[in-house]
Amino acid sequence: MDNTGIRLNKYLSDAGVCSRRQADRWVEEGKITINGNMAVMGQRVLPGDKVAVNGKPIKKEEDKVLLAYNKPRGIVCTTSKVEKNNIVDYINYDKRIYPVGRLDKDSSGLILLTNQGELVDKILRGSNYHEKEYIVTVNKKITPEFLRAMGSGVPILDTVTRPCELEQIGPRTFRIILTQGLNRQIRRMCEYFDYKVVELKRVRIMNIRLGKLKEGTYRKIAGKELEELKRLL
Repeated sequence: MDNTGIRLNKYLSDAGVCSRRQADRWVEEGKITINGNMAVMGQRVLPGDKVAVNGKPIKKEEDKVLLAYNKPRGIVCTTSKVEKNNIVDYINYDKRIYPVGRLDKDSSGLILLTNQGELVDKILRGSNYHEKEYIVTVNKKITPEFLRAMGSGVPILDTVTRPCELEQIGPRTFRIILTQGLNRQIRRMCEYFDYKVVELKRVRIMNIRLGKLKEGTYRKIAGKELEELKRLL
């Protein structure tokens, strides 16, 4: 950072506090100060500036962290302390981390947590068509017509979902690979065809697989796995 400074959202992202988008939202909500003054959108952080979020001073996190976590049902993917079942308190990691995107409270499986804001932005950018794979069980028998219709695009949330790949793996269970992340997307897609999701587990994000990771535990992503992720990004 030189005398021209660095944009506030990038500063917070690089410091491992949040993604750039989240930083912009916090600026709008008046949660960020620079040298005791309310920050404004697009403001730059200069050498020696003191940045705080909700009154808490921010120090740059030197060690980069990326975790794969097998989230149990009932845990909420938020850093908010207001939510007693928030994922950060549940994991209780010794460095400040936050989830990459969301996984519904009623869903389980793979979610990534990190302190690398740039990484979060790249993974979540919808235009990148990054794959996410899920195993889904519904409340009644699956038909070929249901699979074809689900894979062709479903009208939900004032849009039509992108075509996706599906494979039936049981009478009421299927595998689905999405390249977008609309709110409660799979549940809404199923509801459109009068199916109800009974169980939903995410098993892959890009090249990161849940594998045999036990529920409620995490592992660090490193080595060849991390190198491949960065290549894909």
